[in-house]
Amino acid sequence: MKFVAGLTCHLCGATYPPKASWVCSDCLGPLEVTYDYEAVRKVISRELIESRPRSLWRYMELLPVNEPRTGFYSGFTPLVRATRLAEALGVAELYIKDDSVNHPTFSYKDRVVSVAATKAVELGFPVFGCASTGNLAGSVAAHAARLGLQCYVFIPHNLEPAKILGAAIYRPHVVAVEGNYDDVNRLCTQIADRYGWGFANINLRSYYAEGAKTMGFEIAEQLGWRYPDHIVSPVAGGTLLPRIFKGLREFSEVGLVEGPLPRIHAAQPEGSAPVIRALEAGLEFPDPVKPDTIAKSLAIGNPADGFQVVKVVKETGGSGAMVSDDEILDAIGLLACTEGIFTEPAGGTTLAATRALVRRGVIKSNESVVVCITGNGYKTAEVMADRVEQPVRIGRALSDFERVVAPQGVTA
Repeated sequence: MKFVAGLTCHLCGATYPPKASWVCSDCLGPLEVTYDYEAVRKVISRELIESRPRSLWRYMELLPVNEPRTGFYSGFTPLVRATRLAEALGVAELYIKDDSVNHPTFSYKDRVVSVAATKAVELGFPVFGCASTGNLAGSVAAHAARLGLQCYVFIPHNLEPAKILGAAIYRPHVVAVEGNYDDVNRLCTQIADRYGWGFANINLRSYYAEGAKTMGFEIAEQLGWRYPDHIVSPVAGGTLLPRIFKGLREFSEVGLVEGPLPRIHAAQPEGSAPVIRALEAGLEFPDPVKPDTIAKSLAIGNPADGFQVVKVVKETGGSGAMVSDDEILDAIGLLACTEGIFTEPAGGTTLAATRALVRRGVIKSNESVVVCITGNGYKTAEVMADRVEQPVRIGRALSDFERVVAPQGVTA
């Protein structure tokens, strides 16, 4: 925390001490952590970072905690050079930032929760919880279990069964709310205010969000301390995309990477695309929508940081794309059969949007692009059940194999 300057309102610039605050008392804008970058510049270096364990905590000087309490294996996920997928999309240099294998719950949420849970302990919250569309619930429950914190996770009542189990296995209190995510979030805000509980993505949001920028740090480091031309990120509540940009900007600020920052693009499903609609309409603040999409982890109709997403996309010269549920499922299959990576619909959304941006000429064939995959497909495997080849059933004899299977194009 010695490099943390405080909290600053993203809208009016008002400053606050680094406590459990998340909205500005003057204008109700969101607060974000700021740092003494001049002091950081004096101590940080590529060599120092590279000497540390491969987790998100290798960037400690730019994270808002005194000492890590959890997440010692979270972050530093693979940046996969996807050559077969690049050929299919028609681009020369394409990478998958693969948080589908993040530890311990197989989504990017392990980054933000590592920071939020550590901060919850530092600030002395008696209960740690969240409002979630699935991945966050699992991560909050897992990290709370590791820390011995009492935990409550609040979810929409119609969440995918595998994601409910993925949270419940850690023995939190799971509360299913009759309504969508925005209803859940509203209720949790009231509970946080009345009972003084620590909610990762509400009253701890300023710190939680800082964990997201480690994806940006890692992309730059794993590319050999350089920036790509483009980054495509999914958008739900809007935490990730602006913080990727913040992380890249901070690396420039402290002298770790030189060169122009990438263009950053937003990906959303058609059934929950308030940010993309705002970009298309030239709006500064997205209008809320009622979500209806197979990509439930992106089904947030009123994103808390939506205006920050719009601002960053415009500032970086980026764009956005919204894609249909069929396009999402097609992209899940394409990623799996070209690169051996199974992602959930949020990742399918991001890849489908990338495909659309390439077709529109926004991403040129000779430019580099990083596609952010944020969750694992095994949590939502049922969405692909009708899109895979069913097993061929045969007897135990070689003749059964040769009669049924071998004629289908496989020969000795």
